[in-house]
Amino acid sequence: MAGPGLDFEVEIADLESRINTLQRQTDRTTPADDELRSLRLELTQKLRDVYSSLDPWQTVQVARHKNRPYTKDYLNLAFDDFVELHGDKHYGDDRAILTGFAKLDRFKVMVIGHQKGRTFKERAACHFGCAHPEGYRKAMAKMKMAEKYKLPLVCFIDTPGAYPGVGAEERGQAQVIAESLFLMSQLKTPIICVVIGEGGSGGAIGIGVGDKVAIMQHAYYSVISPEGCAGILWKSHEHAPKAAAALKFTSDNLKRLGVVDDVLDEPLGGAHRDHHQMAARMKTYLSKCLAELEHQPMDQLLDNRYDKFRRIGEFIEQAE
Repeated sequence: MAGPGLDFEVEIADLESRINTLQRQTDRTTPADDELRSLRLELTQKLRDVYSSLDPWQTVQVARHKNRPYTKDYLNLAFDDFVELHGDKHYGDDRAILTGFAKLDRFKVMVIGHQKGRTFKERAACHFGCAHPEGYRKAMAKMKMAEKYKLPLVCFIDTPGAYPGVGAEERGQAQVIAESLFLMSQLKTPIICVVIGEGGSGGAIGIGVGDKVAIMQHAYYSVISPEGCAGILWKSHEHAPKAAAALKFTSDNLKRLGVVDDVLDEPLGGAHRDHHQMAARMKTYLSKCLAELEHQPMDQLLDNRYDKFRRIGEFIEQAE
């Protein structure tokens, strides 16, 4: 499932290639079995060493891995049923945002999530996960539906940012993201948000206001992409690794700064190596959060949500 290796995975890719070659051999001997066992142990240790010390730019590369599980993958593997809901009733159906009814164990929920697509054709149709205003209007319509039918809301965040084109701006991109933030802050139903890959800028926070906000271990959540930050500060995307380090957007920093509540551990070597195991962990986490939130009085839930986001950030006041 891992697919093409990343640039810091050269030794890992070599070990995986040697293991695959041995596994394809039909005439297995005891020495070959011993060698296979030894290689697997070496691979496990190498994955542990590499993925326990990723720098911020390497984390970005893992978060963008083409085989990383997307919203649709979690819907297929972690949820029992899913009925997709289309369109914003104003302009069109933005494929970059997926919405619909779903069932998770005993819980009926509304799911809203970014979708990137696997093939180039799918990615083009989904605008590479960059939603237009109609995508956020679709999301808001489904949020109101979830509130009406008393369904908890589950949001999967995975976008480099909202679509930056002229057409999107003409149709009110910034305004609709602000409206979505305002709506989610007051929505009278439990909300759980999980950053499953990229969490870029307003495109991410547009569906990111929740009672529980979590991030996967090798995902990132930031006010701007590292390339965008490097372009502004250093006038070149070549400085993206430097920007990634400065932005403090990795899961450990976000947890320490109080931006997220929980970090979901990924399988050894990243979620792209084992979709089923990651989906099982996601299901366990969501079920636990839903059970925790379902009995909270609504007034308390809304007050806690408001206080949670007001506490984010540190500043110093100085009298003039």
